[in-house]
Amino acid sequence: MAASASPAASPPRRRHSHRDDDSPRRRKRRASPSPPRSPSPGADADRRRRSRASPPDPDHRRGGPDAKPSQEKENGNAKLGRDEEGDDRLPRRARVSDGEEGGDRRRRRARVSDDEKEDGRRRRRARDSDEERDDRRGGKRDRERDSRRHRRRSPSSESGSSPDDRRRRRHRRDDGSRRRDDRRRRDDDRDERRRSPEKREPTPPLPPPPPLLPEMIPGRTGGIYIPPFRMAQMMRDLEDKASPEYQRLTWDALKKSINGLVNKVNATNIKNIVPELFAENLVRGRGLFCQSCIKSQMASPGFTDVFAALVSVVNTKFPEIGRLLLVRVVLQLKRAYKRNDKPQLLAATKFIAHLVNQVVAHELVALELLTVLLENPTDDSVEVAVGFVKECGAMLQDLSPQGLHAIFERFRGILHEGEIDKRVQFLIEGLFAIRKAKFQGFPAIRPELDLVEQEDQFTHEISLEDDLDPETNLNVFRANPNFVDDEKAYENLKRSILGAESSEDEEGSDAASDDEDEEESDEEEDEEQMEIRDRTETNLVNLRRTIYLTIMSSVDFEEAGHKLMKIKLEPGQEMELCIMLLECCSQERTYLRYYGLLGQRFCMINKVYQENFEKCFVQQYSMIHRLETNKLRNVAKFFAHLLGTDALPWHVLAYIRLTEEDTTSSSRIFIKILFQELSEHLGIRLLNERLNDPNMQASFESIFPKDHPKNTRFSINFFTSIGLGGITESLREYLKNMPRLIMQQQKLESSESESSGSESGSESSGSGSESESESSSDESDRRRSKKRRKRT
Repeated sequence: MAASASPAASPPRRRHSHRDDDSPRRRKRRASPSPPRSPSPGADADRRRRSRASPPDPDHRRGGPDAKPSQEKENGNAKLGRDEEGDDRLPRRARVSDGEEGGDRRRRRARVSDDEKEDGRRRRRARDSDEERDDRRGGKRDRERDSRRHRRRSPSSESGSSPDDRRRRRHRRDDGSRRRDDRRRRDDDRDERRRSPEKREPTPPLPPPPPLLPEMIPGRTGGIYIPPFRMAQMMRDLEDKASPEYQRLTWDALKKSINGLVNKVNATNIKNIVPELFAENLVRGRGLFCQSCIKSQMASPGFTDVFAALVSVVNTKFPEIGRLLLVRVVLQLKRAYKRNDKPQLLAATKFIAHLVNQVVAHELVALELLTVLLENPTDDSVEVAVGFVKECGAMLQDLSPQGLHAIFERFRGILHEGEIDKRVQFLIEGLFAIRKAKFQGFPAIRPELDLVEQEDQFTHEISLEDDLDPETNLNVFRANPNFVDDEKAYENLKRSILGAESSEDEEGSDAASDDEDEEESDEEEDEEQMEIRDRTETNLVNLRRTIYLTIMSSVDFEEAGHKLMKIKLEPGQEMELCIMLLECCSQERTYLRYYGLLGQRFCMINKVYQENFEKCFVQQYSMIHRLETNKLRNVAKFFAHLLGTDALPWHVLAYIRLTEEDTTSSSRIFIKILFQELSEHLGIRLLNERLNDPNMQASFESIFPKDHPKNTRFSINFFTSIGLGGITESLREYLKNMPRLIMQQQKLESSESESSGSESGSESSGSGSESESESSSDESDRRRSKKRRKRT
């Protein structure tokens, strides 16, 4: 066993080449070797004589493929004879037996000179050689791996390979030879099939595809696009206007038209879109219209007020469409609220808010929605409620002030509880500030979107707890047996809605070809009269930039005024200069006299700037609660400088009403800084003289009110608290004399009433004498009572 397992005992492996395996000649030689026979001298001489007597064959000389076997044999014998004479040793190719030569001839005769067969054999040989080479490489790698494993297992390298290793190698060799035999068999079968192809019956051609009918046209996800001209041609080819195919084509056209009109509507072209929208069959496509509006609003919430205005116009003529859209929006809101889908909830609440602003939805819908959102407050629900109130708070303030007050009380309670996030608390505080400013910056309806009179609008009242039907079947095509009658009915309805415009357009379309020249001339005249206006305000932004850079780069006010006067301003742009000067002044950390002197210079140069600064004063005072303390101080000192130098007329103080109800903390700080700066500029004596000027008393009545003692005391206390009690001396005297003045006014009123009574009672003298005696007795009684009081 040891000897058989040793490497020396195992026979050496022989490397096989593809020539040894594949060549049939070599296989036959190895199988039956036979010694070559030496030709006889007689036969050799006969061959020579035959070769001299027979003429040479050109094909044989060229070695062409048509050489005869006999000639080849003779030539071979001749060669053998020459070799024998020259040398006793025969070449290796000549040592082939006659039996082998005959077998080779038979094989050559049977071999078909087929190019495809030769190519297939050549490819097969190349593939077999590659596989054998891969097998040799793989076998070598396997042997090395097995030897490494064997070395690891047995420490002695002298011990030979185990029987398991030899069994594995034998198994791998058998697998490789089996695979090669299978490939050769498949290739031979393929060659046989090529040589003798079977006659197969030709497959019948496929039937042509059926024509594309409208009911076979897939929807949006189908992927088939039909050009408009093709669609129009298909509609013309269909003769039956009541067929489902024609109805399907008109449905697709209606859907595309409604989607296109809704997608391109905006605040500027809504008046042009509405007639085009009414020209479509909205009764048939009401579901498509509502679906398109909701999807477009979800995609662009910034245009929600535009879509609401469009719905409000449609609602005046088709109230059922407005109700259907409101129902679908409410259902979308409820779905988003249950799913905690905040973006969809924000979009739905914004749409409902603008529908409330357009009076399409009742204000109770808004109040119910706010109640639901604030019932169990969370950060998201409170944020959604704040946004909703911002959108429709101005309209709710007019329609239901008590309901809005209750909502704000709920907001105040949530704010005091403090269970929500700080960010949301700041949102609620900002909402209270917006309410105090009467929702400035959040108008209910923009002027360009106020298209419907409130009397013509239909208001829908629904509840969030009702079972609502979205009527989703209206979004899907359904064949209508009364299609033609419905289309005619809507045509009559369209004429009644649009008036004579639609009929004139239809009649004018026939005669358009005759009047082409006149229309072209009219269009040219319109183009000449057209004015191009820049709505982007690019020129205005550039002007503001130039003014700002000029103000900030100047050394003193004289240089700045000189440079600013060189800027060419169009009529009406002087206001921009005043606004920029005031903005630059408010942005400084401390007030700079530079801005006051510059404003004074412009007021002295042109009266237009004086009027513009007066408008700026009114505007700043109305928005003073929005300014920070530093900006407020700078603005007050700027206007105090203009008033102290008489660059601004003092009648602008008439816009200030100093009462407890009409002022806020910001406005009182503004008035305080303004009058303190005036007292520093003019002095308390000169300021008092200015305020007591009889010609200006009408302008100062709002600052020093004399209508009610409460307002008078508030004004006196205010100026006294800021250290300017000296300017209220006349007001104090008035307050002291106010009872006597009131008595005098009452006496005047009583005397007027008595005079009127005496004139009316002069009919009878007796009654007059009695009244005089009664009046004298009353006066005597009063004197007696006074004397008694003095004695006591």
